Amino acid sequence: MPGFEWSTAADHRFNVNLSILFTELPLLERPAAAAAAGFSAVELWWPWTDSPTPARSELDALRKAVEDAGVRLTGLNFYAGQLPGPDRGALSVPGEESERFRANIDVAADFAASLGCTALNALYGNRVEGVDPAEQDALALENLALAARAADRIGAILLVEALNKPESPLYPLVSAPAAIGVVDKVNEATGLGNAKFLMDLYHLSMNGEDLPSVIERYVAKTGHVQIADNPGRGAPGTGSLPLEDLLARLRKAGYDGWVGLEYKPGDRPSAEAFAWLPAEARAAR
Repeated sequence: MPGFEWSTAADHRFNVNLSILFTELPLLERPAAAAAAGFSAVELWWPWTDSPTPARSELDALRKAVEDAGVRLTGLNFYAGQLPGPDRGALSVPGEESERFRANIDVAADFAASLGCTALNALYGNRVEGVDPAEQDALALENLALAARAADRIGAILLVEALNKPESPLYPLVSAPAAIGVVDKVNEATGLGNAKFLMDLYHLSMNGEDLPSVIERYVAKTGHVQIADNPGRGAPGTGSLPLEDLLARLRKAGYDGWVGLEYKPGDRPSAEAFAWLPAEARAAR
């Protein structure tokens, strides 16, 4: 697999998503595995899919695993239902799921704060049959404003992500402009300005978006970038996305934040899925 040009890799700070990579290992072993692969930063989906409010002992065990591995947690999702699985978030789903999201807000924010994590991702949630989309959108804005205030309390940003329609047909934010529209509404509602776009190049490419144009138009409102190749959602070099060029465009446009590696390792151990990235480019400088 071809590696990136060192000049491109050197311009970015990479972190590993431990909810899609190293999943062949128990959760508490994954931070150390990422460190052994040369990385100094990790991110996570909400690890307890069945519980927005896990026991203190579970939170403490994960915190200790991250600290003991010597890696930094740079991104964390709020509770998002069954993910991976059928759900795509909870905050716009009326009833119990919305209540679970609200119960999770301070738990997730406090856990993030304990590890110095300054980015919290709030997945919007699927459309629900028989519920007026306008009702869901009003609920979403209310919950996102609560999440933005909690993020602000710990000095963090709130991320709003666009997914892709082929894999998430019930998710309403399936374009960069749709997600940016929500970001703008949250910032208007709170006056905090800490809601940002999560630019996932894999999802946007699956939607057929013009990625150079998205970068040019929205980089100033982008708080985090995630990458995977397309087709297949594998490591860079396994598909046809010009990720090296896109990352260079991001850097030229002024993006200096984290780039999350959110791809599938394929039929091999995750530790072998980083050949594209020079070892000296893995640890954040």
